[in-house]
Amino acid sequence: MIGYAITASFCTHKASLESLRKLRLEGYDIQPIMSENAYSTDTRFGMASDLVMQVEELCDRKIIHTVKDAEPLGPKTPLDALVIAPCTGNTLAKIANGITDTAVTMAAKAHLRRDKTLIIALASNDAMSQNLGNVAKLITRKSVFFVRMRQDDPKGKPHSLVAEMSEVPEALRCALLGEQMRPLFL
Repeated sequence: MIGYAITASFCTHKASLESLRKLRLEGYDIQPIMSENAYSTDTRFGMASDLVMQVEELCDRKIIHTVKDAEPLGPKTPLDALVIAPCTGNTLAKIANGITDTAVTMAAKAHLRRDKTLIIALASNDAMSQNLGNVAKLITRKSVFFVRMRQDDPKGKPHSLVAEMSEVPEALRCALLGEQMRPLFL
């Protein structure tokens, strides 16, 4: 079973859902996980309830969206891999520094304590400034892989990076073989 976690980079949810659909079409059994903010926040990009409904219908499972419900994912409900798509800079920083105060960070902690495959599809406006050290921390960690990424608006947001969400399925396949897709930065 694959865990598929969604955090609150609301502008990337549509692309993330497309990758989730592709994974389901490829036959993956998926346990959806959402950060509390992604699970409950309505934005100009859509209603939280619509996102929840789409994800649960697509995965044919209830979403894990609390720390308490995410904790068993390591010891009691092991996952073959965990994809976080999108992964905000905030979530990235928490994972890099061992903070487990959301469903997604708890799922990552529970997963990584078993050295299982974690795939991060970053979507952060500060990835090449405040969060660059956290990217470096995780990129060198065993079992952590990144979906290839690019600057989405180099002039307007010179420090941002966003993963190529369409490449999540290929990044998962590579990561399960222990390989990081290259080039990492497009």
